[in-house]
Amino acid sequence: MRPLRYGINVTLDGCVHHEAGMPPDEEFMRFWTAEMERSDAELYGRVTYQMMESAWRRPADGVWPDWMGEWEIPFAEAIDRTKKYVVSSTLTEVDWNAELVRGDLGDAVQALKQQPGGDLSVGGVTLPLALAELGLIDEYVFVVHPVIAGHGPTLLAGLSARVELELVERQEFRSGVVVQRYRPRR
Repeated sequence: MRPLRYGINVTLDGCVHHEAGMPPDEEFMRFWTAEMERSDAELYGRVTYQMMESAWRRPADGVWPDWMGEWEIPFAEAIDRTKKYVVSSTLTEVDWNAELVRGDLGDAVQALKQQPGGDLSVGGVTLPLALAELGLIDEYVFVVHPVIAGHGPTLLAGLSARVELELVERQEFRSGVVVQRYRPRR
């Protein structure tokens, strides 16, 4: 069965707003590029899909925008080519190497996990909460930024039951960012 990994940037006070942490640097982007390349497919809700597409989709002319540093291009190329599954009740179509996921969320994600292939990865805030509630996340990757945001959406806010985790890996960056990789205790 394909494992489902949830990876997210989070501040020390639990904020998961995409602009709450530290600005990305080369080391940080190498990490996220490697994470992207570990996955056969990404699973997104509508909001995360549209946010990622607006930032990382290859422009029609094939030329990456001027704001993108050379060290961001490998991530952009990796996410651009990765298969995406989008959970949405409002979108009627998607592109960018994506397809819509319809029906019961638990059944649909179980079916994706049972398909042949490598890891699945999920990002965002709302969808991962629903998947955690269903017990479908096999690995949690928290990229902890040494920042206190003081406001914004928080990590897995509203989770109805405690999830016991086991630390399986820890990695520190020069910036002070710490990656903590956990697996649920079963």
